[in-house]
Amino acid sequence: MKARDVMTTAVSSVSPDTPISAVPVVDETGIPIGMVSEGDLIGRDDAAREARLDWWLTLLAEGEPLNPDFVASLRAPERRACDVMTAPVVTVGEETELREVAQLLTAYRIKRVPVTREGRIAGIVSRADLVRAFAEAPAEATASATATHGLLADVVVGIEQRYRHR
Repeated sequence: MKARDVMTTAVSSVSPDTPISAVPVVDETGIPIGMVSEGDLIGRDDAAREARLDWWLTLLAEGEPLNPDFVASLRAPERRACDVMTAPVVTVGEETELREVAQLLTAYRIKRVPVTREGRIAGIVSRADLVRAFAEAPAEATASATATHGLLADVVVGIEQRYRHR
């Protein structure tokens, strides 16, 4: 099974200057350059945001006063995609095997990966797409894949390793 067999093809994308949304970020030619995820957009109350801001600013300032314009820019209410996106973006081609897609999701600790065709986004594969594909796969295909420590086993092991001690 290939990425093209399970990818979602209705994918929204934005330019680096677009106000934030949870989407792939593309340059002016449509090439993916970053990814904005829910984790990048998690809202915090003002007290938590200030505590977090104060912690890292204090660390960076090393006792020196900070430029007020710099501090004001950090508190600007409208953020652009390029301000919070994860880059470089991890992508796969349409012919990428689902085993490799699952390994990338686990290795990079990401929830979805854009699928590209000729460098441009053709779709996106999420963890939910992988689970759905495994659930719908014929029993013999799943059995033969897992018999050799296959894709599903690798995904489960990756999830267990990531969340075991939390």
